[in-house]
Amino acid sequence: MIKAAIAALAVMAASLPGAAISEARYDILTFNDLDGWAEDDHAAALKVFNDTCPDMKDVDWRSLCALAQNSPGPREFFELFFRPVLISEGRDALFTGYFEPELNGSLRPNSRYRYPLYREPPESRAVSPWLRRQEIENSDVMKNRGLEIAWVDDPVELFFLQIQGSGRIRLTDGTMIRVGYGGSNGHEYRSIGAELVRRGIYSIHQVSAEVIKNWVRRNPEAGAELLMHNPSYVFFRKIDDLRPDRGPRGAMNRSITTGRSVAVDPKFVPLGAPVWIEKDGADPVRRLMIAQDTGSAIKGAQRADLFMGTGDAAGRAAGQLKDPGRMLVLMPIQRAYALAPDAI
Repeated sequence: MIKAAIAALAVMAASLPGAAISEARYDILTFNDLDGWAEDDHAAALKVFNDTCPDMKDVDWRSLCALAQNSPGPREFFELFFRPVLISEGRDALFTGYFEPELNGSLRPNSRYRYPLYREPPESRAVSPWLRRQEIENSDVMKNRGLEIAWVDDPVELFFLQIQGSGRIRLTDGTMIRVGYGGSNGHEYRSIGAELVRRGIYSIHQVSAEVIKNWVRRNPEAGAELLMHNPSYVFFRKIDDLRPDRGPRGAMNRSITTGRSVAVDPKFVPLGAPVWIEKDGADPVRRLMIAQDTGSAIKGAQRADLFMGTGDAAGRAAGQLKDPGRMLVLMPIQRAYALAPDAI
């Protein structure tokens, strides 16, 4: 069966889409080149791979997804049918973290809960880019239209909820609602952390989510102005069909998994692909993860955002993560050699 599958994959290579990016370099490595490969939990990675591989469209990925159900063993599956590919395009690797926030909220506004989460209005879907953040927040364009999902008590946490793209709202009666990405105004994300560095308020090594939040709260007028530096505005949708024990939905519209799901730039990394993470820094990571999400700030072949989980502890861990390293994409064998023909 395995020999037949390899032969089938070879035939499929002729019909692969033109995935190569002209400015990128593709180098095929061996699994022996991966630091810590033998020690990882390949079964955990395979389980997460199986969560989303049925949704991959290309024929070689779908064939491997079918094989994954009857693989001789998790590690053997990856080593038999994939090759690690190092993709580079001139920028250093950068790993950050993201999480699912929990905010306090209400289904009705009052003196405490004054800051609304909105559904996307039809005019934003029809015109891109639509109004900038400042134009949305400093006008009545969204008001009295029934677009509010809930109101929360902290505009700073709401801003960061928009950056994360999904979260949980704990209501006043103790119940929880979940919200997910429901569209945007179409403007490019601009980092307010980078803006604080540009203004000389902090050095690049000092900036984290908690540092930014604290500065905005200590400087309410200047902080409100700083948040407007990011013209991107994210709308939400209420999610009613997701179990509480499951992670939020990623870009593939499936739940993502703490410690095994990663957000990538789909220009370089196919969504659903396994990726080997070698994150350095104070808390090194050597782990096989699955590319199941994207992010407006995740741009580049060596840029990745690791999903850290739900709640405040996950948020603190995510906010402190900003490390170098390298990321390798596990590509189907024929696809790997199509991307790097000099390696044959």
